Amino acid sequence: MSNVESKPVEVRCGSPADGNGNGNGEGDGAGDSEQVTREREPRVDVLTPRDVPLGGPRAMTVRRTLPQRARTLIGAWCFADHYGPDDVAGTGGMDVAPHPHTGLQTVSWLFSGEIEHRDSLGSHAYVRPGELNLMTGGHGIAHTEVSTPRTTVLHGVQLWVALPGEHRDTERDFQHYVPGPVRVDGTGTISVFLGSLAGAVSPVRTFTPLLGAEITLEPHASLTLAVDPGFEHGLLVDHGDVRLAGTVLHAAELGYVHPGRDTLTLVNESDDTARTVLLGGTPFEEEIVMWWNFIGRSHEDIARAREDWESASDRFGTVEGYPGDRLPAPVLPNATIRPRRNPAPAAHS
Repeated sequence: MSNVESKPVEVRCGSPADGNGNGNGEGDGAGDSEQVTREREPRVDVLTPRDVPLGGPRAMTVRRTLPQRARTLIGAWCFADHYGPDDVAGTGGMDVAPHPHTGLQTVSWLFSGEIEHRDSLGSHAYVRPGELNLMTGGHGIAHTEVSTPRTTVLHGVQLWVALPGEHRDTERDFQHYVPGPVRVDGTGTISVFLGSLAGAVSPVRTFTPLLGAEITLEPHASLTLAVDPGFEHGLLVDHGDVRLAGTVLHAAELGYVHPGRDTLTLVNESDDTARTVLLGGTPFEEEIVMWWNFIGRSHEDIARAREDWESASDRFGTVEGYPGDRLPAPVLPNATIRPRRNPAPAAHS
């Protein structure tokens, strides 16, 4: 998916800033039992999204949770759009013209509907519910995304993964994978599309350790998951009210848990089935610059990528089969990119 904002925010992301962070500090007079509870429960930072129109007079609106000032990265996950359920008869659905990417992988995951994907590798594929489409931009790729005529309700997430420095100029690639849902009796289902969880392993290649999984929870069900303590995690709630490590998250909110925990407990507080997406990864220590659809390491990287796109250089290739023009790149800001970092991690015992 493209970031089609006419004035995209420039973001410089990187390793945690110096400082002590917020931690789990106790107030004066806290009892022993309260202190023990706080030590056992990881702190959950609740991130709320902002609405972003995808463009056009009947624009489909997405809810963007990453990046934001409070947190720019979760592992190498650097961008999260959550959309729908969207009645395409009223909004026109998704129609994103050819646009470029550098230095990242795009992860497409649907709950309902269907999207036609074309890219400059020559890939022609469909994004369908429960099926992963992962595209590697690397040095440069272009693609389109259009909801199909048979789609009535479009609903899903679009995610980006930052590539580490040694792989940021890797060759273009496209992968499709259909994970088999793992049924947890009396609790719900887990579909692992990246990494490993609950005994399920995705074969899809990533360039840093990552986790991506859709988790459904039956009404009032509780699920405790063994997770990698070296990962930081984010739980995006699609619908329902889900308690993550003691903190209730509502629909469209994303709960962030710092590294250091080997289990996470999810509880569906709703009378209906809840659906979530769990993201995780080792903290991404490199500084990156993200603007529009490009990820680089400096303002100059971004300016060069924009110039290459605007001049129709061979760097991005050509997308065949789309009946329309390419998306033009927005104008660069008249300033160098401002630093913006994640807050310092809070350690957990």
